[in-house]
Amino acid sequence: MDENGDEVENDTKWNIEEKPVKIDKWDTAAVKNALDDAAKKVMKEKFGYVESHRLMDLRLLICTIAVGFSLFALVWDYLRPFPESRPVLIICVLSYFVLMGILTLYTTYMEKGIFLVALQKDEAGVDPDDRWELASMLKKYDDMYHLSMTFQDGKTGITRTKEISKCVANYFDENGLLCFDLFEPEITQLQSKISAEGKKD
Repeated sequence: MDENGDEVENDTKWNIEEKPVKIDKWDTAAVKNALDDAAKKVMKEKFGYVESHRLMDLRLLICTIAVGFSLFALVWDYLRPFPESRPVLIICVLSYFVLMGILTLYTTYMEKGIFLVALQKDEAGVDPDDRWELASMLKKYDDMYHLSMTFQDGKTGITRTKEISKCVANYFDENGLLCFDLFEPEITQLQSKISAEGKKD
């Protein structure tokens, strides 16, 4: 309320779009990233979920260890030139390739296209946080964007998933501008359907 008793609009109200997103619509990676970022924006800013970086952090940890082996091999070879450094170089090279294999398996079977893990905090602060995951796929030279939303109840562990598959042309204009007002309802509808199923349980 202002001084005259009139209701004042909340400045912190979720804003649909701050600035237009423009991409090269022929660049598959750019198209996918733009839609993924838009979906993230809805989940974090509209629904107020808190992003969890644990999935990404583990990937970065594997990469960091692999780079560490490479740097150690470089330094060791400098201090103890070949052939004296040969056993250490072999161990470091093998370790690097093993870690790259682990990283491939991790991204394939653990991440599985997941670009957002968000936590829905329990209002009472008693029960474990509910978990929301967004995963997407857009194949090269394909115009079908596949998006799945998965909810995991923090208390019961029950999961529910909804998916959509639509042509990217539904969300971009001819100049490559993302039509956020057309894409946002898709995310909201998925979230609403999953939440509605939870209330029926």
